[in-house]
Amino acid sequence: MADDRSFVTYQSYLKVPELLSLQSPLSDPEEHDEMLFIVIHQVYELWFKVVLQELDRIAALLREGDGDRAATSLKRVLTVLKVMVAQLDILETMTPIEFASFRDRLESGSGFQSAQFRELEFLLGHKRGSVLGGFSEGSPERLRLERRRGEPTLWDAFLAFLARRGFAIPADLLERDVARPVAPDERVQEVLIELYRADPGLMALCERFVDLDEGVQEWRYRHVKMVERTIGTKRGTGGTTGAAYLGTTLNSPVFPDLWAIRAEL
Repeated sequence: MADDRSFVTYQSYLKVPELLSLQSPLSDPEEHDEMLFIVIHQVYELWFKVVLQELDRIAALLREGDGDRAATSLKRVLTVLKVMVAQLDILETMTPIEFASFRDRLESGSGFQSAQFRELEFLLGHKRGSVLGGFSEGSPERLRLERRRGEPTLWDAFLAFLARRGFAIPADLLERDVARPVAPDERVQEVLIELYRADPGLMALCERFVDLDEGVQEWRYRHVKMVERTIGTKRGTGGTTGAAYLGTTLNSPVFPDLWAIRAEL
């Protein structure tokens, strides 16, 4: 009897036909550069998915007390961030005139509506209730963000990890309202200074968190410069202020305590 089982192929495993059907330029006739714009942003969403998965894993490893494996996963995230920054080089090959040829088609569409990027911000501690207003009540994106807002951040997981290692993390920080943004704390900074001076292994883990923070800030900076290069001072799509707003997000560290201690070491 013939074997009618379906065999896994490259096309079927990666769902290549479905993937290649997801690019639908709106310009008519189609503007050449719109396809590039769509692909770049779809790829960003895929990388956001990977980064969220990895950061969730890092938080879980920290909760398990496994700092070594957490550091290994952090290295992967840092490598992905470098790729994300490099993708902006591709987007910058598009001139302002080329972008303007299809920009009006975006209408209210804006990168601010990326639910996954907002999830990433929440996971890293930059929690703002105002963000939820950009997503419809009851929508899958809104529900995911509400869940993220009510969960501990990566920094919360790290502080709990340090407490289990015997460091004097204040109890009120371990029991804080996790729906609020992460804020610097001088008591934590004192613990970190002690850690840096006494435990080279944990210091190395802290430095990976600094690398992560720096990588996120680098991506934000390059994103701002790309927007300035492409649309200048024009308002962004979706009614945003474009580069002017993006510029206000710079120099906002994810882990402020790790930066604050630099002058004391």
